[in-house]
Amino acid sequence: MKSVYAASLAVALSLAGAAGALAQPPAPPVPVILDTDIGDDIDDTWALAYLLRSPELDLRMVVTDYGDTVYRARVTARLLEVAGRTDVPIGIGTRQAEGGGRQSAWVEGYELSDYPGTVHQDGVQAMIDAILASDEPLTVIAIGPAPNLPEALERAPEIAERARFVGMYGSVRLGYGGSPTPEAEWNVRAAPAAVRAILAAPWQVTLTPLDTCGLLELTGDHYAAVRDSRDPLARAVIENYRLWLPHVDWLPDQPDLPDRKSTTLFDVVAVQLAFDESLLEIEEIGLRVTDAGMTVEDPGAPRSRCALRWRDMGALQALIAERLTAGSGARAR
Repeated sequence: MKSVYAASLAVALSLAGAAGALAQPPAPPVPVILDTDIGDDIDDTWALAYLLRSPELDLRMVVTDYGDTVYRARVTARLLEVAGRTDVPIGIGTRQAEGGGRQSAWVEGYELSDYPGTVHQDGVQAMIDAILASDEPLTVIAIGPAPNLPEALERAPEIAERARFVGMYGSVRLGYGGSPTPEAEWNVRAAPAAVRAILAAPWQVTLTPLDTCGLLELTGDHYAAVRDSRDPLARAVIENYRLWLPHVDWLPDQPDLPDRKSTTLFDVVAVQLAFDESLLEIEEIGLRVTDAGMTVEDPGAPRSRCALRWRDMGALQALIAERLTAGSGARAR
């Protein structure tokens, strides 16, 4: 009888413990600022959409970076408006060029003055102010060449003590498309000095290099679910994809590509790492940035946490499809 009682008690305690664990409130969302060159490669558009649909993240601001940052702010503003997130302020980063970009057709006739939310003309200062004003550490997610960030660190070095950094940068042991030869990844090659400053700052740095982010695509049923969805945000992503593709010179001529699959979704992996690292394997290594944009392993260089291998890429592919189609259970006809 005693053994039966003990067994019953053990089961009861186990069930109580499980119920208690289930009753625990979810962790509060991670406050983030997105620094992006949206409007160049289409993956930034996918990444912003995925971020907006990730309840684990609290998007405090989008800051546009590199090149024509005003054009990038217009793309950001219209996408936020489609998503019903005009509560998110936009910061215009340091502008190095004018003339728009590959998604200009999508914002033809749409001006920043049309955006119902807040637009900061000095996006670098807006980023600094948001980090310093936050009661909790912010996560800066950077998914493009990032001259904004050295400028922010120079103006207010103390922001590194109040934030952590998650970015899509580098090529450590694999190159584009899983090539066994590392390459000069674009975000680094376009602004190597900026990446050096980011890696040298005294904040925690987590990176997805080409070793992992360069392998992620959406294909098959997962891609079809997004392509055919009535969800307004999913439809905006696919519309941008179709308008963007004819202006791309680094892909073979494949006009039907948006009917079949996504391009490589490099930047989505950085968004995922901002709230969940369980799908990837991370190593802490020293990275030295060369003038040519190579990220070379060097024990004497500043150390970064690098996602170098996948544990479960399929889980992220399923999550992207699920979240980007969450606004509609029906498919477009």
